[in-house]
Amino acid sequence: MEEKKENLKKILIVDDNRDSRELVIKILQGKGHQLCEAVDGEDALEKVAAEQPDLILMDISLPKMDGYEATRRLKSDERFASIPVIALTAHAMKGDREKALAAGCEDYISKPINVREFYDRIRVFLVNPAENH
Repeated sequence: MEEKKENLKKILIVDDNRDSRELVIKILQGKGHQLCEAVDGEDALEKVAAEQPDLILMDISLPKMDGYEATRRLKSDERFASIPVIALTAHAMKGDREKALAAGCEDYISKPINVREFYDRIRVFLVNPAENH
């Protein structure tokens, strides 16, 4: 139980689709992490500056600024460059994973997400993020 308290992190969920955000929140809520939300790329940049999350789950198809651009901007800012960003997107065509990684994402999870595997996929970035870069 002690270990769980030490590893609690703040996770920013960036998605313009409320149902998608709520599904991720539902999966993560029981894990005890602090969750915050953003609904577009611009909102994501503001929330990262204000909240200083430990992990960002970034949708790619976003209004105002897409997830690629938001990720590139975060990774080019030394204050936020070390925060792991995981693309969480319905973009599942050939080359989309590579495009997300090229923009600076550390991992790529396609939607619809596998509810049973989702937390295990992101957990490695919460346990010791420095080892994943």
